[in-house]
Amino acid sequence: MAQVIRSPKTYDVIVVGSGAGGGMAAKILTEGGMNVALLEAGPEVHPEKDYKMFMWPYDLPHRGIGVGGRQAENFGEFLAPNGAWDIEGEPYTSAPGSDFRWFRSRIVGGRTNHWGRIALRFAPIDFRSYTRDGLGSDWPISYDDIAPYYDKVEGYIGVFGTNENVSSAPNGVFLPPPKPRCTELIVKKACDKLNITCIPARLAILTKSVNGRLPCHYCGQCGRGCTTASNFSSSQVLIPPAMATGKLTMITGAMAREVVMGPDGKATGVSYIDKATRTEQRVNARAVVLAASACESARLLLNSKSASFPDGLANSSGTVGRYLTDSVGSGGEGYFPQLENMTPHNHDGTGGMHMYMPWWKFDRQNDFPRGYHIEFGGGRELPNCGMFNDVNHKEEGYGVELKRRARKNYGTTIGFAGRGEMIPNADTYCEIDPDVVDEFGIPVLRFHFKWSEYELRQAKDMQETFRSIVEMAGGTYLTKAPIDGPRAYGIDLGGKIIHEVGTARMGADPKNSVLNGYCQTHDVKNLFVTDGAPLVTNPDKNPTLTIMALSWRASEYLLSEAGKGNI
Repeated sequence: MAQVIRSPKTYDVIVVGSGAGGGMAAKILTEGGMNVALLEAGPEVHPEKDYKMFMWPYDLPHRGIGVGGRQAENFGEFLAPNGAWDIEGEPYTSAPGSDFRWFRSRIVGGRTNHWGRIALRFAPIDFRSYTRDGLGSDWPISYDDIAPYYDKVEGYIGVFGTNENVSSAPNGVFLPPPKPRCTELIVKKACDKLNITCIPARLAILTKSVNGRLPCHYCGQCGRGCTTASNFSSSQVLIPPAMATGKLTMITGAMAREVVMGPDGKATGVSYIDKATRTEQRVNARAVVLAASACESARLLLNSKSASFPDGLANSSGTVGRYLTDSVGSGGEGYFPQLENMTPHNHDGTGGMHMYMPWWKFDRQNDFPRGYHIEFGGGRELPNCGMFNDVNHKEEGYGVELKRRARKNYGTTIGFAGRGEMIPNADTYCEIDPDVVDEFGIPVLRFHFKWSEYELRQAKDMQETFRSIVEMAGGTYLTKAPIDGPRAYGIDLGGKIIHEVGTARMGADPKNSVLNGYCQTHDVKNLFVTDGAPLVTNPDKNPTLTIMALSWRASEYLLSEAGKGNI
């Protein structure tokens, strides 16, 4: 058996993962006086050299989409670094009949380096939706429990928006929003006629300076990383203040393998593979916080087996890996003749939408439960590689005539994306594949995934709504979504929206949940999970803001309990 290299030091806390939940835990715990070891599977990120914020397509080989265009699958090489659907040497599998896609990031800051920065609060009803319609489960906490932490997170990271008193989209602590673009005004006018709520978006991008960070300069390239830290990422906003305390030890290239348990039933540390040396190492602590992402944390728990936990650590309920959900996604595109031959102008704005449509049909009977919001955008944004592929698909031609048609079509479309709530079902979960390991010898996840009739009806409603908005605005709806098959009504594959949550959900009853309301495992009192895994439901809101709020709350609780000698 290979020798395990043990660290001589015992930390107060080990945090696994440096993204939204892990970065927030590291910040709060170190500022609270704890010595923290932070394990990150990827390398450090250096914005000044790693981000491609001002790079032109011709400055990268193959215009940034890789050999044969394969890099386009990962949003192109212009994406902030180290995010991919498939990572060499780190496979995952899907069970027969399932097709699940898992986007992972191996970099300090995790997927906060890549996300669209849409920062939406869950609504009060989202914590009590079972009481309303009898589906799924209620949370063990209420909106009032988490609201103060929404306030804290918004105030610290900076979120623009407006208070609109919409029950499905709670008010918040907002910076002034940027002005709508002409494309957004076209959609807004159509929505008003259709009685569809359309309000300023809520994004974690600064429109005023916050904590010394500069406001957005409207280059529109947020997805490529922000060298001025004007948009939020854990690597630029949470990790630096934690490091400044002198109490954070960052260990990069550390692939967590197992949570190590002591004879007293408490976690004593984490065993990990040093990716550079391929040696197994162990770091010790008085408490452990898992924040590696919902599925990665579930994998770590399921791989941490012992005589006390033969089915995986903190899994006495048998629910680790269960209740997995992703957002329901369906998209569409409209052509707007009024945008043709528009005078060239600076399409000022953030690298994201300035307006959006929160769920507006919450006060009526629909043929599906819960709801969805709509994101949209288009117009004369910076041309990117592949933007005119459809011109070649729809019309033959070359030379001057092809260029003329490309210029005529440029900026004339607006895209729409629905993001809705999936109800947990028994056919959707992740487990350990009994036959496959990654290059480090760690057993990988196998996914089971299935959309129910609820989600298909929701996607159908999205398509009908997109069409009604486009046509009300005088446009032509271009999307032809199938009405059956695995992509009925344009529904995306599971995992493609990258909002997977719920694999170690919180609950009041230890028999059917993994965590209590403070993200503390029922079975092991010094073990916490603070990524997307604790979420009981996956409402029609992007989960990142809630992950950070829950992590802040859990970290304060951990500090308090440790001070009382209860950890």
